[in-house]
Amino acid sequence: MELKWVTRPKTQKPKSLSPSQPPLPIFISTKPSHINPDELRRLYGVCNLSGHRFPTQADEFLDVGKLRVALYHSSFVVSVFCKSRDMISASEESSSSSSIGMWDLLQKVVKPVTPQNGELVGFGRAVSDLGLTASIYDVMVAPPLRGMGIGKMIVQRIIRMLTRRDIYDIAALCSENERPFFEACGFGDDILGSTTMMYTRTVSASTNGNQMAKRFGRKLLFVPALKKQRFTNQ
Repeated sequence: MELKWVTRPKTQKPKSLSPSQPPLPIFISTKPSHINPDELRRLYGVCNLSGHRFPTQADEFLDVGKLRVALYHSSFVVSVFCKSRDMISASEESSSSSSIGMWDLLQKVVKPVTPQNGELVGFGRAVSDLGLTASIYDVMVAPPLRGMGIGKMIVQRIIRMLTRRDIYDIAALCSENERPFFEACGFGDDILGSTTMMYTRTVSASTNGNQMAKRFGRKLLFVPALKKQRFTNQ
């Protein structure tokens, strides 16, 4: 557990017009007990993420019970907290919100953020056999706090915990849009040329307007019309 200060993203305004940007206090934890599954579910929704291959709305597909099980079986978790007041000020773009008084700074020092008084704003986890390999999943940061290096802190903390156990075969499951971020964290293409493959065998399928509704276990997925056309021609 650690209390750190991060800096808001720099604006494109000239220095003469841009007020000094105050540091933002955050609390980084590696204790699973500090994570409230309901708050984590909310963070998934804010970050537009879900545990679904074809997500539309994160809240619709993410089951809190399964999320709690996933947390329990995750080898390592990292969570980040900040106070709601700081979260609001970080999202405001007016110049008045970019300055800080001595009293505000003193309050941040005397009453630091903790998991008990803070809001969950960042998360990441790793699943590992604790001997040879590990995979990093679900790295996310609330949109108002992106660009401050919080996501990189999360990944670095996970890697540190893994390498302390002499685990260096570490993969990251990410989308194409997330590749630059993980590359900046030191990840690259596998030298063996391996890639991720997903199990896609269906139990049933039916049409729904311009989409093909396919059931994977208890999950109902909607495949784009292009795939529907391909299926009807076969």
